[in-house]
Amino acid sequence: MTAEPKQSPLLSILMPVYNERAYLERCVERVVAAPLPDGMRREIVMVDDCSTDGTPDLIRHIARRFAPLVRPFFQEPNQGKGATVRRAIQEMQGDYAIIQDADLEYDPNEYERVLMPLLENGADVVYGSRFAAGPRRKILNYHHALGNLFLTHLSNFFTGLNLTDMETCYKAFRADILKTIPLRSNRFGIEPEITAKIAKRGCCVYEVPISYHGRSYAEGKKIGWKDGVSALRVILKYWLLDDCYEERYGHQILADLSQARRFNQWMAECTHPWLGQTILEVGSGIGSISRQLPHRRHLIVSDMDPVYLELLKNAYQGNALVDVEFLDLTRDENVEHLRDQEVDTIVCLNVLEHIENDADALKRMHSILAPGGRLVLLVPQYAALYGSYDRQLGHHRRYTRQMLRELFPKCGYRLAHMQSYNFLAIPGWWVNSCLLKRDTMGKSQIKLFDLLVPVMRLIEKILPLPGLSLIAVGEKGHQPNIHPRTR
Repeated sequence: MTAEPKQSPLLSILMPVYNERAYLERCVERVVAAPLPDGMRREIVMVDDCSTDGTPDLIRHIARRFAPLVRPFFQEPNQGKGATVRRAIQEMQGDYAIIQDADLEYDPNEYERVLMPLLENGADVVYGSRFAAGPRRKILNYHHALGNLFLTHLSNFFTGLNLTDMETCYKAFRADILKTIPLRSNRFGIEPEITAKIAKRGCCVYEVPISYHGRSYAEGKKIGWKDGVSALRVILKYWLLDDCYEERYGHQILADLSQARRFNQWMAECTHPWLGQTILEVGSGIGSISRQLPHRRHLIVSDMDPVYLELLKNAYQGNALVDVEFLDLTRDENVEHLRDQEVDTIVCLNVLEHIENDADALKRMHSILAPGGRLVLLVPQYAALYGSYDRQLGHHRRYTRQMLRELFPKCGYRLAHMQSYNFLAIPGWWVNSCLLKRDTMGKSQIKLFDLLVPVMRLIEKILPLPGLSLIAVGEKGHQPNIHPRTR
């Protein structure tokens, strides 16, 4: 039986439309005729935002004329560009996506230029810049260009990116990235919102020069000074809030915690004294901890979630010191390919509590480790703190020191070190998870918590306090199931 040939990649061209009867059909003709990278297919996902100039009837005509390339959708009432792009994302079927305004300001013949970094350079997102050096450009209204440049520089200040044109329409994405970004802005605030969120997610961003044939307001341009003021608010809002993942993609609490930069750095540094030369991180997620781990001889980052694996592959593409691997600790066959990697350290932070049979998972990690290798484990502590957050996160248990003292020798480890960690988080966890039984963490609370990390680190250096979590280090013995003394 022969395998079916793999289909070539599909580009979803997302086209928000509002009162564009004068330009729409010519624009679609150009989009349909535009050259694409070899073998790439296209679909045009067109969303009308309750137009009042006869555009809906024209869209139906265009959809019949270019069937099945054009997929039309209509929404009421009028909600704004952001809302129509959001609807188009929901309806798209492609592997890649690019946003195309329904006018003649941007040239679809430049799709190839915008898409190539996605296909050849491992980019997650590509911006087509109207202000980067190009072969030619139409002279624009000075005040409008100045406003765009001001917003771009302000956005860059808060995101840390170095874009020349944040407000550009031509933004191309890998579909798995775009579909997992929650978009809240209904109008033109979608531009700074997307930019803030891809920056916080650590996406690989490229920028290429494009041509631009801007319209005047007499020709139908719709963005105005009020949208500029709104963009300022959006830039500040998403600098403060870490709203980067759709809740249906992974656990939102973990996604929120991944943005606590100081806390993640502290957690990673707690593992440093125990790290060897070949390190395997179990359950790497989006890489918030692995980015803090030293890249010595070899770092292997792993996960079982396909979305996270794609993010990790793109983040480490071309890095000779880092490999990305699928790893499921609930099945024996999923660890076999790692047993010949000479792993001398396994870092397993906030993972074991998610696995129903934790002893089997520990034994599978034991089988991966080279003789004398170390397991650096971080787990939640104290059964009395088990609450709504634990249930939402899928925790089967919280641990005690005695549980690990008994579990490690049974699984072939000598317990070499154990310490409590993160004392100051206990009151907040108890109030929110046990007393109030909340399902999500407030982002403002996470921001405040992250700001207090330097104070927590200083206090825990001085005082031997209990902690919300427990760090344990186990060394692989040559004879599993012996009960050695621990210190």
